[in-house]
Amino acid sequence: MAALRRRNLLAAGVRAFFGARGYAEVETPYAVVAPGEEVHLRAVRAGARYLHTSPEFAMKKLLAGGSGPIFQLARVWRDEPWSDTHAPEFTMLEWYSPRADMGALMDETEALLRAVLPPVVECRGLRNSLEHFERISVAQAFARYVGADVLATVDDAPALAAQAGAALRAGESWEDLFFRLLLERVEPHLGHERPTFLTHFPAPLAALARRDPADPRVAERFELFVCGIELANAFVELTDAAEQRARFLADRARRHALHGADWEMDEDFLRAVAKLPPCAGIALGFDRLAMLATGARQISDVLWLPE
Repeated sequence: MAALRRRNLLAAGVRAFFGARGYAEVETPYAVVAPGEEVHLRAVRAGARYLHTSPEFAMKKLLAGGSGPIFQLARVWRDEPWSDTHAPEFTMLEWYSPRADMGALMDETEALLRAVLPPVVECRGLRNSLEHFERISVAQAFARYVGADVLATVDDAPALAAQAGAALRAGESWEDLFFRLLLERVEPHLGHERPTFLTHFPAPLAALARRDPADPRVAERFELFVCGIELANAFVELTDAAEQRARFLADRARRHALHGADWEMDEDFLRAVAKLPPCAGIALGFDRLAMLATGARQISDVLWLPE
C-alpha cells in the first residue's frame, strides 16, 4: 500500500507540473479503428475496434486542431508478455510541446523527473543521481560499446556485423542486427552511472520523428534510461504528410508480411500531420516512473490490481 499511495502522489505531482507550465490535460478514446503502424507492436482487438497502443495519433489530431501544449495519463494495451518491467496493460504519460526542439524536450523531461522523484533514485540494484543527465548519440554509443560506425553501415548488415565482430544470423536484416546489438551491448551501459538520453537514431529508425536538418543520416528521436530502465521514447515530430505516408506504407507491408492484413490506414491522422505545428512529443512509462519513485523491483508492485 505504501507504494500505491506513492503512485497516487506521483500522479498528482505530474498534473501539478504540467498545469504550472500551461499544459491542458486531455482524454482521448481507448478503442480506435487504427491503433498505429509499428511493425512489431501487437494491438488487442476490442470488438470491431482495437485498444490503442499509444494515444499518439489522437493527441496529434488535437495538436493539429490548435489545442496547444497537452498531456495525458492514458491506459494503453500491447499484446506482449509480462516481465519485471512490463505489463500488457499499463499507464502511459504522453505530452506534446509546440515549438519545442529536442534539447528543450530533454530539458523539460529532466525538470519533470527532478520535480516528482527524490534527488537520488535507487531501483533494481542501481542508483542514479538526478543532478546530472548524460546525453549520448546512437553513433557515439555504438562506437563506444560496439566498436562500429553504425551510420556508415546503414542497410548493410554484413558490414555492421563485421565491424561489431558479431555473427550474422540467418535472415537477419540490418535493423534486426542493430536492435540485437543495442539490446546486448549498448543498453546494459545506459542509465547505470547516471540517467542517460540516447539520441539521434539512424534515419531508417525514425518512426514518426523528422530527420535532423543538420544531418539527414539521423532522426531527431531519443530514449531515456534511468537505473537501467528504458523510461521514455521521444520525437521531434514529422510534419510532412507525404513522407509519413511513405513510411507507413513500408511499415504496413512488413507488418502484413509477418502477421497478415489488419486495419485500414488512418487517413484522418495523415490529414492531421499536414496541419501539425512544429512540435516535439514524448511517451513515458508511468508505471516505470512509479518503480523509480518507490524502488520497486517489479512493475506489479506499483499496480493496483495486477493480473
